[in-house]
Amino acid sequence: MKRYFHEELEEIRSHLMLMGEKAVESVKLAMQALLESDIELANQVMESDDVIDDIEKQIDDEVVRYVSLRAPVARDLRLLFVAIKASHDLERVGDEASNIAGRTKKILAQGLPIDAVARVPRMCELAINMLEDSLRSFIQEEESLAYSIVGRDREVDTLNRENFKELVELMKSDSANVSACTEMVFISKSFERIADHAKNIAEEVFYLLTAQSLKEVTRGK
Repeated sequence: MKRYFHEELEEIRSHLMLMGEKAVESVKLAMQALLESDIELANQVMESDDVIDDIEKQIDDEVVRYVSLRAPVARDLRLLFVAIKASHDLERVGDEASNIAGRTKKILAQGLPIDAVARVPRMCELAINMLEDSLRSFIQEEESLAYSIVGRDREVDTLNRENFKELVELMKSDSANVSACTEMVFISKSFERIADHAKNIAEEVFYLLTAQSLKEVTRGK
């Protein structure tokens, strides 16, 4: 059952969810820009990064204001702690989406083919699902959903390693592939980092709900 929150605390939660929605949308559009060779869409992703940054600053300000005006109990303090950390992770997700868009523009500016997308679309799908579920676990207060995200992060890590091997082989086979494949290596790494940030949020939510470290709970599993 969800708890009642002070109006100010509910505002922080709402802004965190808005920031999450903006970050997820940026990742989706970055992938679309890559697959459709759309420079205008890539520009849109890079411009939206400023909006995400502004929401993060707003959340920071609201947390400081709330702490200064209220005397938060321990659980509310954990919520504020999670809000600060999760907003930082979402800001980094926005940065990675912007990086993907920037590298897509480099590939297109050089007139290079975007054939070697390897497993990047699958990585993007997993990373977006992880982000959405980490945010859902926060708003619905579902620790089991937060817990489930760890395994999916391992799958993204595996796909990134497979991409690296495949892209290196493509570069070895034809020097004309080097520039585009190098950019794709970094794009793949950006999606891997996005998944990492989703996992971080899940860990923060798990701590909020259980006062336990998810890393400790899953150690050795």
